[in-house]
Amino acid sequence: MPVDNQLYDRLADAWWSEDSALAMLRTGLNPARFGYMRDVLVERVGIDPAGKRVLDVGSGGGLLAEEFARLGCSVTGIDLSEESVAAARAHAAESGLAIEYVAGAGEQLPFEDGRFDIAYCCDVLEHVDDVQRVLAETARVLRPGGIYMYDTLNRTRRSRLIAIKLFQEWKSTAFMEPDLHDWNMFIKPSELEASLARAGLENRHTIGIGPGGNPVSLLREMRRRARGKITHAELGRRLRITTTRDRSVLYAGYAVKVS
Repeated sequence: MPVDNQLYDRLADAWWSEDSALAMLRTGLNPARFGYMRDVLVERVGIDPAGKRVLDVGSGGGLLAEEFARLGCSVTGIDLSEESVAAARAHAAESGLAIEYVAGAGEQLPFEDGRFDIAYCCDVLEHVDDVQRVLAETARVLRPGGIYMYDTLNRTRRSRLIAIKLFQEWKSTAFMEPDLHDWNMFIKPSELEASLARAGLENRHTIGIGPGGNPVSLLREMRRRARGKITHAELGRRLRITTTRDRSVLYAGYAVKVS
């Protein structure tokens, strides 16, 4: 079944809601993946993010852009959904954060070469038709030595079971929109590393991201959400998502522009 990217237009008002599928990104994924990205910059690369020019490719409602803005970064977000861009602008204004948002596609970024020190792309690569072009465009607007960070879904039997069946299709556990992901568009780490290299980005580290705790308890919480006992946001908190060595479903990493 094809990915329905139009859902980001329909759900644009729900990016910061407590009870929409998008709430899972904020309460479930963000603590783990933003924590990893902050550690990449500060611990692995050894730079102070404050004042750095940062590009969020596929910024949605601004969930990660606002995190980087609070670090003192000069953040620009770009997203194909004009409705999501409007929602992100409104929330940033309410939060007192100066973030530039632009409506546009990752395949054709409206920025000059070498403009940014840091770029990241989360929950996006598994949705685009031309991954290589998105990576090449992102590399183009990064300065030499710039940092590129990402997360995406691995194409494995386990990811089909978890990300498609459990999270999307089975009514007793599903908490995502039914056409959010297409398993055939998931990307194996080896495939992504090769694509990064072709774009002039040298992959330096990759790590898994996934729920903590007992699988039986996690299934119980998903069923509670499906029955309306808890909100999507609360489910995200209870999943206790963290970094892990297991890259079979969701993984994150970073690369450096070398050419």
